[in-house]
Amino acid sequence: MAELGEEPHAIPRVVAVLSTILERLAERNDAVRRPLALHHCASAFHGLTKPAISVRSYLERIFRYANCSPSCYVVAYIYIDRFLWRHPAVFLDSFNVHRFLITSVLTAVKFMDDIYYNNAYFAKVGGISLMEMNYLEVDFLFGVGFELNVTPVIFSSYCSTLQREMYLESPASPPRLHCCLTEEESSSCQQKQQLAV
Repeated sequence: MAELGEEPHAIPRVVAVLSTILERLAERNDAVRRPLALHHCASAFHGLTKPAISVRSYLERIFRYANCSPSCYVVAYIYIDRFLWRHPAVFLDSFNVHRFLITSVLTAVKFMDDIYYNNAYFAKVGGISLMEMNYLEVDFLFGVGFELNVTPVIFSSYCSTLQREMYLESPASPPRLHCCLTEEESSSCQQKQQLAV
């Protein structure tokens, strides 16, 4: 659902804020890791060159074409965090952030939304081959240990993090971030958690 005063197809604030956070983290890691480039841990997500498209433009492209709920972007952020926490040798940088994004959004939409596009469609949106999309998805799922459940408490804490980021960007009049789970999504999450137990 669009926020008050936004066009129905306007980019949700969660997409803009998430892209800002990930772009800043990638740039910081680029600067820190550059001297250690020879020792960089190879991962399925690491590309040989930096994509020409910015993180923000890429995430906006995913939003425009993937047609997934805004809550999927918060869940994708949680999944990226889980992956990186489980694999401390892997750093989010300009060589892998795009692949992490398309894969985490694909994983989140499959878990959160009832209707979604298939891997071939996501591969086209992400500018990668279907074979690579499938490989990244499997690697990502193993990378997070198939831990896809997100409790409302965790979801809310990540929304708070995104809200703080928005406040830092414009402290005079911080916009309100609407990324809360709908009743249906919250109920669906709880049902999936009960089935996983």
